[in-house]
Amino acid sequence: MGLQLMEIASTSLPPLTAGDPRVSIPTFEDVMSARDVVGAFFPPTPIAHPEALSARLGFDLFLKCECLLPTGSFKVRGGLNFVSRMSESERARGVVTASTGNHGQSIAFAARAFGVRAVIYVPEGANPLKVQAIREYGAEVVFHGVDFDQCRLEAADRADRVGMLFIHASNERSLIAGVASYVVELMEQVPNLDYLFIPGGGGSGLSGACLAGKHVNPDLKVIGVQATGAPAMVESWQRRQLLTLKTADTFAEGVATRAAFALPAHIVWDRVDGFELVSDSEMRRGILTILESCKMLAEGAGAAGLAAAVKRRDELAGKRVGCVISGGNLTLEALGQAIEEERPW
Repeated sequence: MGLQLMEIASTSLPPLTAGDPRVSIPTFEDVMSARDVVGAFFPPTPIAHPEALSARLGFDLFLKCECLLPTGSFKVRGGLNFVSRMSESERARGVVTASTGNHGQSIAFAARAFGVRAVIYVPEGANPLKVQAIREYGAEVVFHGVDFDQCRLEAADRADRVGMLFIHASNERSLIAGVASYVVELMEQVPNLDYLFIPGGGGSGLSGACLAGKHVNPDLKVIGVQATGAPAMVESWQRRQLLTLKTADTFAEGVATRAAFALPAHIVWDRVDGFELVSDSEMRRGILTILESCKMLAEGAGAAGLAAAVKRRDELAGKRVGCVISGGNLTLEALGQAIEEERPW
């Protein structure tokens, strides 16, 4: 399907809102401060180094296991950092956000930790494991729309109507600084990485990798990964325009976004070294490969980095390559489909 059929809006990259610290580019000092916040809740996540898989692929593979965090996703880092920095008056108002699941879990988890009311909008048909977890953390769940972008607009409208604080899943300085803390850990755990492959849904994780990874090692090559059926960020990067597409067609809800957002674009466009598109089939093969070689469960977006690295295996020969298992909240139905349809690499 060509871009001309998908595109419904495009604008040049707008300036960031003057004077609003929430939508300004984080510094490395912000990332290190966020790391202290996150470190008060859990230790650094481990690195998997599957030697047999590395030998088969021809490059030295290191997997950052963010799937082992309490919410099963790296997003909880951003949620904790954001809510920890809210003022007392903001906490009293409560928060509203929209999510396909992992960001919603992060805000629900952090809101419970700091005693804040949270309302999480999710698309109809959202991953039931993620919805259940959001509820168990004490947040209110509201279903709206067929995808993330529809429920995002409704959540922002709800916050405006009732006076709660709206948390954008991507255009938030504290979220990006928080999730970037895993990149600092990775760079300490595995010095001298040559490449880092990061899934790019809304862009908070990829923004953090560009900021923190290249601060620690300016020679690091950061590659963003998107689903072939949801290429809003990569198309926007190529054209240097923020695009909103008609559809996001992928089973991997962690990368199922139709729109590119301003703050990640300001960070990523001049820092990322490239993008790779991966199919649903390739992400499913990544899920099975990680399960077989590392005995860990990755969701679709969590396997996207490995899928992209495999596509570039000739370029990566002999290199030290980092990928993030960004989330592990995969349903048994989705796992069964992967087992039925695909095989590991």
